[in-house]
Amino acid sequence: MTEVRVPALGESVSEATVATWFKQAGDRVSADEMLCELETDKVTVEVPAPASGILTEIVAPEGATIGPNALLAQITEGAGADDAATPGKAGADTRTPQEGKPMSGKNVDVMVPALGESVTEATVATWFKKAGDQVAADEMLCELETDKVSVEVPAPAAGVLAEILVPEGETVAANARLAIISEGAAAGTPAPGGAAAAAEANADGEGSPQDAAEVGSPGAGPEEMTPRGDIEDAPSAKKAMAEQGVSRDQVTASGKGGRVMKEDVARAKDAPKAPAPAQQSPSAQQPAPAQQAPRAPSNAEDAGREERVKMTRLRATIARRLKDAQNTAAMLTTYNEVDMKAIMDLRNEYKDAFEKKHKVKLGFMSFFVKACCHALQEVPEVNAEIDGSDVVYKRFVHMGVAVGTPNGLVVPVIRNADKKSFAEIEKEIAELGLRARDGKLTMAEMQGGTFTISNGGVYGSLMSSPILNPPQSGILGMHKIQDRPVVVKGEIVIRPMMYLALSYDHRIVDGKGAVTFLVRVKEMLEDPRRLLMDL
Repeated sequence: MTEVRVPALGESVSEATVATWFKQAGDRVSADEMLCELETDKVTVEVPAPASGILTEIVAPEGATIGPNALLAQITEGAGADDAATPGKAGADTRTPQEGKPMSGKNVDVMVPALGESVTEATVATWFKKAGDQVAADEMLCELETDKVSVEVPAPAAGVLAEILVPEGETVAANARLAIISEGAAAGTPAPGGAAAAAEANADGEGSPQDAAEVGSPGAGPEEMTPRGDIEDAPSAKKAMAEQGVSRDQVTASGKGGRVMKEDVARAKDAPKAPAPAQQSPSAQQPAPAQQAPRAPSNAEDAGREERVKMTRLRATIARRLKDAQNTAAMLTTYNEVDMKAIMDLRNEYKDAFEKKHKVKLGFMSFFVKACCHALQEVPEVNAEIDGSDVVYKRFVHMGVAVGTPNGLVVPVIRNADKKSFAEIEKEIAELGLRARDGKLTMAEMQGGTFTISNGGVYGSLMSSPILNPPQSGILGMHKIQDRPVVVKGEIVIRPMMYLALSYDHRIVDGKGAVTFLVRVKEMLEDPRRLLMDL
């Protein structure tokens, strides 16, 4: 008996509601076939079958509220299930799909590599090779995107890429199979038990859609391929079509074997209406232009000049986390300004000697990191976080430094920044910044931060209100250094000034603490000797 349990729901998500069961007790199910859909306060989660067999019992009915890892159903493995995995059956694949067991003979599985703690799935972003290509050991085959980092997948062996199991744009679980390599084979040699076997098994009604080869007319392109009757659309796509009033004929399927995915429904709903192609059957044709609702010419013209691009997982995660921060925290921002002359004079005086000794340039960021570390000792609530009904005070500083990359904002963490020297901080910032821009940061390098510094000044920002990086309670925004007239000792002088902004969670940080923190940072930056004297 195999248990079907609630999958990982993400940080701070403590329960979910069973929205829809796509199978009934007694139904036959295949491994990875969608069984039900859960709804949380943030996302919708699809639950696949962990094994092939009979859905013996549904423990949590529709509408029930359950917690993480709760029991949803029971599957009797092998009972009345597909025979595709039965030894000796002609053309059978000897593994349960996505189970990750190596194939017999010279076939080698390409698996999803370790994705890091709390990361349960990834999206296939790009395949650098196609089925039938010769590959060398450790040659990059594809790139995966997770919520936080991009992961390159190397070839585990030399040979021919016999079959790609997960196309671009599809989501895969940790440790799932991505492709099959026929080890030692030359290009053009079919892999035993590969695509041909999967196609044969699928033609008999056996095997899951994940493993089934795409079947169409000989020589047909993707547009001409006729979806098979036994290829079932994604359950989330069926639900989206019903809710949005989109018919199956209006959707262009991008899934394997002509399977309609949830994203296809969204594209069909948003796409401008167009006359039906000549090769469509009468039943699939769109209504004649006279029957369509009139559309302003300007909208059609605009649509022709628009570009629709699927949001990356990283960008979607950034959007979700920032919005969650606004919805959860009682966020407030306080401002001040700092005269940067003392730091600039000190830097100009010692930058050559500093670089010669430490082999790294002396920048401004190390001064800000050190100043914040000192201020956090005096105002510890800015370095704390809320955990349920508790406030957790951190007696250390893991400083997050926001870095803009071509794929979006990431926040690598300088661990124990309060214990490090200027040189150590500058070296770590340089290394992490380079790895961030190259997409080489690991999950461990972006987790555990207690406070964050964001420098919008590098892009020319004069003033902004940074958004908290949950579950942290404070973030400091740096801005552009600009010469401005200020009054010093009764005289108007020109000084290099920078606006500072501290956004904080008012639930645990009072206004007095926030202002005190920012004033201490200002004092130490305007008189860097305070950093040396610990004042």
